Amino acid sequence: MRERVTGLGGVFFRAKDPDKLLAWYREHLGIPALEDGYLALPDSREILWTPFPDDTTYWPADKQVRVNFPVRDLDAMLAQLRADGVEVDDRVEDIEAGRFGWAVDPEGNRFELWQPPRSDRAQ
Repeated sequence: MRERVTGLGGVFFRAKDPDKLLAWYREHLGIPALEDGYLALPDSREILWTPFPDDTTYWPADKQVRVNFPVRDLDAMLAQLRADGVEVDDRVEDIEAGRFGWAVDPEGNRFELWQPPRSDRAQ
């Protein structure tokens, strides 16, 4: 079976004043903030919608948006993408929030793949 994304993990975009914009979305659209400051869409702590500083280096400066897709098995997905000839970043980040990897679509848009932490990893 081929690996696939399991949903949308988040949309992240550049903003001149991320904190002010976060407050605006909380106030006017009722999007609640998580403990770490990210906005989570109502009824889902899995989908984030968050502004980053305008000068972030977390993704290329010529792109305004970064999309995050959750996956069941990050290693299998990255191997599958490599086998398909997709440009895949060699770096994998493993932190408390899960495991992260990155690849690039045919138009040069870098996207993030996220394997959420297993419940037994959090213990």
